[in-house]
Amino acid sequence: MALKFPIYTPSRYAGRTEPVKRPKEFACFSYDKDRNFHLGDSSLKWYYTPQLDTHLSNGFDKFVKHDDSIDEHLDGLLKTIANHEQQTGKPIDAHVVTWRGMMTKVCFMNYLLELSAGNRGYKFETLSTIPRPWGEVSREDIENRDQEIVNNKEQYCSVVRTGFGNTIVCLGGEVDAIWDSKPETPGAPINWVELKTSTEIRTHNDQLMFDRKLMKYWIQSFLLGVPRIIVGFRTRDGILTRLEEYETMAIPYEVQCRGLAKWDGNVCIKFTQLFLDWLRVNINDDGVWRIRRQRGASHIELFRVEEAGHGSIITDEFMNWRIKLELSKAKPPDLPPESAHEPTPEPEPEPAAAASSG
Repeated sequence: MALKFPIYTPSRYAGRTEPVKRPKEFACFSYDKDRNFHLGDSSLKWYYTPQLDTHLSNGFDKFVKHDDSIDEHLDGLLKTIANHEQQTGKPIDAHVVTWRGMMTKVCFMNYLLELSAGNRGYKFETLSTIPRPWGEVSREDIENRDQEIVNNKEQYCSVVRTGFGNTIVCLGGEVDAIWDSKPETPGAPINWVELKTSTEIRTHNDQLMFDRKLMKYWIQSFLLGVPRIIVGFRTRDGILTRLEEYETMAIPYEVQCRGLAKWDGNVCIKFTQLFLDWLRVNINDDGVWRIRRQRGASHIELFRVEEAGHGSIITDEFMNWRIKLELSKAKPPDLPPESAHEPTPEPEPEPAAAASSG
């Protein structure tokens, strides 16, 4: 029988929220242009202002598209976590491990909105990024980005530790670009850039629809600690006309000031915290569990689909690594060579001094 988590009206979640832990990157991985997995930041891109008046459909016939029908589950994320644990010698302390996309859906679920992915704007990402810092890229490469074949198989993924209230979360998610460079201090804030496209805002209704989109933009960036979102506005024909920069943390306030789209960032956070608390209490046994919210339903369902095992969600490679890690924790520390621990012989008692005569 399914357990049900009720979804109330947003006003039910208003008020004081539990603290949210600032996302801190502790690992990363990359997919190359052939979708091969690599540990590290080999696919990291740098932001560089795109040329306006460019048609965003240029070269679409040559678009190299990743096959989204192939479910990659958590494979890349788990490989990266295992590598991190091998370096530290201990498991990460997260209660929940998932992709940023899944957590995004949870965060805005209390608004009962069906926000589609829409046009991802891969051409805009190609026009707005370079493969190395600008000082290391030729002028020709920068000016010819419009001719570059768009390939969404290539990705840089950040792995962060964050949390809602008492629930620690490990998230993996794609990052479009970096503004300058990664800090040398592990866990320090990173100047990431999220790239989005939207049609020009001409009417009151256009602004309303855009402010609703901003909720998703804000959640996606907030979850990974991305401080800046750059939106490329396009005509109905797909021509890039202008750029607008948004500070992630200021978006909820700006939307509330306009008063068109009725969403509140604190409500999203409170709902997520309560749902994660409920999830941790109710997933209390082995097996494979499923979370489902049917279209228009006022609740989220939780039910077990397999009594044991881990399905294909967690890889055998990761399970074997965790078993090995647990065994290493239980194993007593290695002793020095046996000879070094042979008992030291008791010293022979010294003979009592003989009393001298005379």
